[in-house]
Amino acid sequence: MWMYLGLLASLFLGLHNLCKKHAVQGNEVFPVLLGTISSGFIFLLPFFIGSLYFPEYIKQLGFYITSIPWSTHGFIFIKSMIMAASWVLAYQALKHLPITIVTPIRSAGPFFTFIGAIIIYKESPNALQWIGFFLIILSVILYSKIGKKEGINFKKNKWIFAIIGATFLGASSGLYDKFLIQNLTLNPQTLQFWFCWYTILILVLILSITWFPYVEKRRNFKWRWTIIAVGVLLQTADYFYFKALQDPDALIMLLSAIKRSQILIAVVVGGLVFKEKNKRKKLVPLLGIMIGVFLILYS
Repeated sequence: MWMYLGLLASLFLGLHNLCKKHAVQGNEVFPVLLGTISSGFIFLLPFFIGSLYFPEYIKQLGFYITSIPWSTHGFIFIKSMIMAASWVLAYQALKHLPITIVTPIRSAGPFFTFIGAIIIYKESPNALQWIGFFLIILSVILYSKIGKKEGINFKKNKWIFAIIGATFLGASSGLYDKFLIQNLTLNPQTLQFWFCWYTILILVLILSITWFPYVEKRRNFKWRWTIIAVGVLLQTADYFYFKALQDPDALIMLLSAIKRSQILIAVVVGGLVFKEKNKRKKLVPLLGIMIGVFLILYS
C-alpha cells in the first residue's frame, strides 16, 4: 500500500512543479516561497482549529493534529531550516534554468537518499536496486550534455550548483522525515502544520531584510493563482508521502525513487507548456530514469 501512496505523492509533485515554474517567472523567489507555504498553512489551518474545538469530529475525518512537546517542535524546526535552504536554492535555479534540466537533476535525489538509507537505517538494496539507481545517475549526466546545447555550461553555471545543493538538502530532509514519522510517531498533518508554521517564520525573517524594505521590489511582484496551487499541491503530495512513511515496512530509498516518476509530467507536459528546446532528445535520458525507477519497483 505504501508504494501506491508514493505514486500518488509523485502525481501531485509533478503538478506542483509545473505550477512552480509558472509562479516564479519574473518574480522574486522569496515572496513566492512565502506565498506558497502560507497557502499550504491556510489549507491546513481548519484542521488545527477543528482539532482544538471539535477533536472527535476531526479524529473521525482522520486529520486530527495532536499536541506535541517542545522537544518535538525543535526537531520540526530543524526540518524547516533544511527545507527552507533547499527551496531557496531550487527556486532560484528554476527561475534561471529550463524545467527540463532542473527536474532531471533533482531526480538524482534518490541516490543521496539511497546512500543515507544504507548507512543510517541499514536498508539493504539488492542487485536490481543498485542497477536502477546508477541508471538514474547516468541518465542525469546525459541530461547535462543536452543542457550544454541550450547554452548551459554545467561546470560554470552557478544555478547548476544551486540545484545540486537543493537536491542534497532535499535528500537529507527525506531521511530526516523517516525519523520524524517513525521514531517520533508524528502523524502527517501534525508534521505538515508545524513545519509550515516554522518555515513561514524563517521566510518572514529573510524577507524583512531582503524584500519588505524595498518598495520597488514589492511593486514588481506579480501575484499569480499558481502560487496558491503550489502550496496546496505540495501539502497534498506530502500528506500521501508521510502516510506511506507511517508503514513500518516502507523503505525510504524506494519511496524516494518512486517519487521521481513525477518527472514524466514535468518533462513531457512542462516541455510542451513552456516550449523548451530539445524535448525529443531529453526523452532518451527520461526513458533511462523511468527504467531505473521501474527496476527499483520491480525488485
